[in-house]
Amino acid sequence: MRHETATSQNVVGSSLALHLTTSVVPDQPSLQLDLPDPESDDISTMEFLARLEQAWAICDRFDLQTEIWRGRILGAVRDREKRGGEGRGAGFLQWLRENEISKTRAYGLIQLAESADAMLTEGALEESSVNQFSKRAFIETAQAVPEVQLMISEAANEGQEITRKQVRRLTDEFTAATSPLLPEVIRQRTQENLLPPRAVAPLVRELAKLPEPQQEDFRKVLRDEPELDRIKDVTSTARWITKANESGAAVRAFQQGELDLEKAMQEAQRLDALGLLADAVGQAQALESAVLKLHTSWRRLGGLQERLWVESGSSTPYLRDVLNALQSLSGATMRVSLGELAGGKRVRLQLVEESPDQLDPPPLP
Repeated sequence: MRHETATSQNVVGSSLALHLTTSVVPDQPSLQLDLPDPESDDISTMEFLARLEQAWAICDRFDLQTEIWRGRILGAVRDREKRGGEGRGAGFLQWLRENEISKTRAYGLIQLAESADAMLTEGALEESSVNQFSKRAFIETAQAVPEVQLMISEAANEGQEITRKQVRRLTDEFTAATSPLLPEVIRQRTQENLLPPRAVAPLVRELAKLPEPQQEDFRKVLRDEPELDRIKDVTSTARWITKANESGAAVRAFQQGELDLEKAMQEAQRLDALGLLADAVGQAQALESAVLKLHTSWRRLGGLQERLWVESGSSTPYLRDVLNALQSLSGATMRVSLGELAGGKRVRLQLVEESPDQLDPPPLP
């Protein structure tokens, strides 16, 4: 079975290589494109742009197949390391470093290649139809559910050009018409073209991020009012709740006392201010993150300045001038100019490191 799979993949790879050579760049060197002359007055703007679109499409198809091949190469390196390598993948990581490839990109390429092999070997997509996809369209198709993959593959096999926009539209239509996260009335109205899939699909994605009780609360609202405006409202509300929950879990200021963020969000929702609360919590998270980075830079600058001060002396007056100027940033009190746009104003910050026992203790239950 493994031999047959490998053989099938080799055939697929050979077919892709042949198709690229004969169809994408048939009679030209690999780094040449037939581009129109931008200085020519003999070609209209419309024709000029059309020829550029054709050249760009060639690049997209070339990129797609190159990425698939690279993914197969990386997969082979990884699998070889699993089979007989030592150091639990150290050889694979070393190979990535030598070829200047990040782990994220490497595994993304491997996933793309595996998706391509799956789509090709399962027979839904014909080998010669790969050139009908742009690179992004193929990646979107590989990440879609099997039903959408089948419909897209059939269209590609019929010779249709597949774009990312088409894949997303079809995915939205399928999601909006079939998702169990939606009440039946919403799915039915979507299937009857009474609700646009492009508005319903984002609702499904936001509901999927919420716990079941909150999903059910929103479904009740939608059953009572299955209209477009209500769908947009619920989508926005669900997005704000997710944002507040994710940011709130990371805000350290909330860990100093007994806070009930969920009830706070309910109160904000009653005041129609949930979006403001979500933005406030998000800004709090960003501010704390900035302070942590500031503290790290401040400590590092102080250490560097101290080392330079020890190394310098009266023979290095210019270096001493620089170090004196840096004292406004490395000392316990910092003064930072906001620049001309702020009228030359400065911000003064005082950094005081406190041990945990110096902080106010949380209230007893």
